[in-house]
Amino acid sequence: MSDQISVEFDVPAAMRDGVELRANIFRPAGGGPYPVALVRTPYGKDFSSVLPVGDALRLARAGYIVVVQDVRGRFRSGGAWAVFENEASDGYDSVEWAARLPGSTGAVGMYGLSYLGFTQWMAAQSAPPSLRAIVPALTWWDARDGTVGRGGALELGLQAYWQLNALALDVAVRRTAGQPPAELMRALAGVVNEIDGLRGEGYGALPLGEFAPLARAGMLGDLQAALANAENPGYFAPYSIRAGYARGQVPALVVGGWYDIFTGGSLQSFAALRGAGSTPAARQSKLVMGPWSHVNYSNAVGDLDFGFRAQMALMNLQSDLTGLTVRWFDHWLKGIDNGIAAEPPVRLFVMGANSWRDEAEWPLARAEATPFYLRAGGVLSAEPPDDELPDPFVYDPADPTPTLGGNLLMHALYGPGPRDQRPVEARADVLSYTTPPLDRDTEVTGPLVAKLWAASDAPDTDFVVRLVDVHPDGFAQNLADGIVRARYRNGPHAEPLEPGQPTELTIDLWATANVFKAGHCIRVDIASASFPRWDRNLNTGEDPASATAMRPAQQHILHDAAHPSHILLPIVPRSDD
Repeated sequence: MSDQISVEFDVPAAMRDGVELRANIFRPAGGGPYPVALVRTPYGKDFSSVLPVGDALRLARAGYIVVVQDVRGRFRSGGAWAVFENEASDGYDSVEWAARLPGSTGAVGMYGLSYLGFTQWMAAQSAPPSLRAIVPALTWWDARDGTVGRGGALELGLQAYWQLNALALDVAVRRTAGQPPAELMRALAGVVNEIDGLRGEGYGALPLGEFAPLARAGMLGDLQAALANAENPGYFAPYSIRAGYARGQVPALVVGGWYDIFTGGSLQSFAALRGAGSTPAARQSKLVMGPWSHVNYSNAVGDLDFGFRAQMALMNLQSDLTGLTVRWFDHWLKGIDNGIAAEPPVRLFVMGANSWRDEAEWPLARAEATPFYLRAGGVLSAEPPDDELPDPFVYDPADPTPTLGGNLLMHALYGPGPRDQRPVEARADVLSYTTPPLDRDTEVTGPLVAKLWAASDAPDTDFVVRLVDVHPDGFAQNLADGIVRARYRNGPHAEPLEPGQPTELTIDLWATANVFKAGHCIRVDIASASFPRWDRNLNTGEDPASATAMRPAQQHILHDAAHPSHILLPIVPRSDD
């Protein structure tokens, strides 16, 4: 097959309601027929947002007709943009349209990251008969667990930045269509000013229901809807993979990152499909987890370099993700027995050891959930507490504990990944509990859950738990964290706290894969905010959509025999144990 490729621009596809969506089509030279690799994006088909997980030119040279389509209401496609809403029906129609393209074999695969991954899951759940396989990368599982919210708190940092940086510019172009060019430039400048404002006071705007940066950009509607439906999980179900994964009939090559905003989503979607997919093919899904963030797929993430083999461009010196995608599609769309089906289903990058490892399942069956208890004097110990006094701190939403690294997609001032936590840990509103230096390497790989006994004098407040790897030089590497809004501790319906009453809280930190090397320490940090990643709890119990008044909260973390606060760490036994 020749390396020559032809490209058709703005090819229309009619949806069931008559709306036309536009796509660019990359065709290999020669008559074919060829399978189709479909990408559906809200970020502009003429831009390079899909390249990190699938270079259209390379896929075409590998013998695929590559279709990159603008979703409804975005860039060159017709219709009205409504975030999340049309991707199932439009996905079905687009897959079947792609299968009928001249020169197509009728077999279609889909690939792409983030929202582009969501479009794949929605198409798969609608069960178009021509869809054979998908490659969803860095994509959510439940909109209430990392996309719109987390633990009952609002994902403010993500939502404000994503709406302004990724969506608002095209919205401004459409709203000023037919007006003088000066109006367009004024609208674009306004959006850019709001993006820049997030590095200053922008994230602090109150009330959230009138969040000024989004309101001034004409992008407030989705945030208002999220706030209005905070206690209505059914509202978010159509926008979540969780609600319909069992309808998925095709195998997925799931790709995620330990510092991605959707770490939990990647792991949960793989485990669910692998265990309960509706077809044998779906249950042959595979997982790749690297040390990456949502926008950084290199070996250097945050403050750390995980080694050359860590980068997505050459994983373990074997393949980049485009090459792996080609192998996946070759097997499922072309029927080539290239060995990928026989390979282990899980490939993990284990931080600390800084190496890749294949596994038979996720979570690892051999990992042992081991409690590490908070103890007096800032100690973290495998021994449970006896009679110990609680540790107090004051959380003041007027000066909230700041975000520093982690699973972020925010203004560039808030970089994702591992960052030295010592500046945050030095604050009076953060409690740290640390083991003595370890005498041997200790691997923690799997889901992370904290059971925290806390009391507050406020009717509602938040608690954040963070797992940290403390290096011998003092560098405090954040690994994973989570939050709980106390009013939602038992589910989506608000239950105020009884002031001063000890309350058990469960906090999901998602997961990690990390070897705490000998000489390192395991640390757990506790605070009541990570702002502006998550919206501040104002401690009043008022509706966050309208609240502006705030008050400090006196917090107590209990750790005694009756209230054994702890974190469950999935310890992987050593081969020499």
